[in-house]
Amino acid sequence: MNALAAALLLGLPSFAQSGVELRRASPQERLEIPERWVYAPTNLQVNRNADDLEALLRRAAKAGYTGALLADSKLAKLGDLGGMEKVYFENVERIKRVAAELKLKVIPAVFHIGYSNNMLWHDPNLAEALPVEDAPFVVQGGLARIEPDPAATLKAKWGFKDDTVSDDWVVTDPKGRNARISQRVKVKPFRQYHVSVKVMTREFRGDFEIKVLGKKGALQYASLGVEPTQDWKEHHAVFNSLEDGEVGVYLGCWNGKTGTLAWKEAKLEEVGLLNLVRREGAPFSVKTGDGRVLVEGRDFEAVSDPGLGRIPYKGVYTVWHEPPAIRTALPDGTKLLVSYHHAVTVHDGQVSACPSEPKLLDLLRDEAKRVHAAWGAKGYFMSHDEIRVMNWDAACRRRNLDAGKILAENARACVGILKEVNPGGEIYVWNDMFDPHHNAHKDYYLVRGDLSGSWEGLDKDVIIAAWYFEKRKETLEFFGGRGHRILMAGYYDGDPVENAKGWVEAAKKHPGTALGIMYTTWQSKYGDLEKFLETAETSR
Repeated sequence: MNALAAALLLGLPSFAQSGVELRRASPQERLEIPERWVYAPTNLQVNRNADDLEALLRRAAKAGYTGALLADSKLAKLGDLGGMEKVYFENVERIKRVAAELKLKVIPAVFHIGYSNNMLWHDPNLAEALPVEDAPFVVQGGLARIEPDPAATLKAKWGFKDDTVSDDWVVTDPKGRNARISQRVKVKPFRQYHVSVKVMTREFRGDFEIKVLGKKGALQYASLGVEPTQDWKEHHAVFNSLEDGEVGVYLGCWNGKTGTLAWKEAKLEEVGLLNLVRREGAPFSVKTGDGRVLVEGRDFEAVSDPGLGRIPYKGVYTVWHEPPAIRTALPDGTKLLVSYHHAVTVHDGQVSACPSEPKLLDLLRDEAKRVHAAWGAKGYFMSHDEIRVMNWDAACRRRNLDAGKILAENARACVGILKEVNPGGEIYVWNDMFDPHHNAHKDYYLVRGDLSGSWEGLDKDVIIAAWYFEKRKETLEFFGGRGHRILMAGYYDGDPVENAKGWVEAAKKHPGTALGIMYTTWQSKYGDLEKFLETAETSR
């Protein structure tokens, strides 16, 4: 699953496409796996989306599908829909009536642990946060701001340049070759840094990136959003140095094909308090150079970042905005050491929630109750998926657990909530964060520690939705060996025949493990809906 899936939650294109009716086979020829689902991301606060979803369900039922996974960002916000409660719940009732008529099972997706923006809409400070330790600030004119490390800057002469890049940083038709410049930069561990560069493109096919590499891998994963054609525009990346004292900074393109790309005015600077997270599990402290601890509200005014998770609306985190300062009556020139925690974005704005904050479970429990009251579904799907930042803030670290155990405890708690709210109901979850052949390992993105053992948080009756096609055999064997049933999440907007056949052929070697198969589109492409299921049917 990727960051594009989160954006799809905002709405659906029209599903009412013509398709070939699946031939009805005799009972002896039908699939041995009973569940046949379609993945349906939508926003039922929009009436047109309800029309499109109804059309999709009718088409799916006609083709032989038995259920749908409903992913709707509003499911995390049912307590406050901004005055649109009547419209939303009317559409919920409409879809429930349609599903009952068609004898389709609709399973709502809940618990956005990983792609947490929908849930962080309630409280942006619940984001997992990275630590900054004793950053130097100086008071000037009643404001204390970062005193940047003068060594942490980009030199005029870069240490490396690909032959595809001209001396003035222009790339033309790289045809798949790397087009990068790089240099090593001294930094201080556990500090916050900002990289900026101006970029221009003309019909460029490829992605301009800023990469920052430490000893264990990348420290920066946010996408820059450079358009194929754009005039000079400044782009930003922010990273925490974590345990590194030196990093490699790369600017350029790894996948360029044709067109023109140019960049200029690259800068690196230390910054402070950007995307500042304030909660008990993410401590904030200010002290003088001699170690005297200052008191918030007495020695300086309360500090917060008004831009945290609120631009342009709640739940959206920006890579870069002007960070706040500390307001104080201390004399000009006073040196301070500030320790704090900050949120970071991954790819297209993804932010993960902290799994160790008690308030998070309160929100999840409230969400489960509201969703079940609205849908009364036979089961629910836990959206634990691609959790890319974890186990850095104090809420996590003071537990003295590895990342896998922290995730296992969160999963166990979430399963418990669903069993409490919906006794005897089905529970599903994506495989990736609980699969040693997928993401449940050490050195995964910005997760501190090893995610191994996360699967211990899943009872055997939790159904695994597996989506890593290349590792399907290993996944089926691993979870089947643990006694789990598996929903094979296939397609991914590629070749529907190859994908469906590949999943079914792999499942034949694990009889009794495969519960079903799902047409899983990350781009709301439903043109192969019938062909996918027809292939799965004939492959059995």
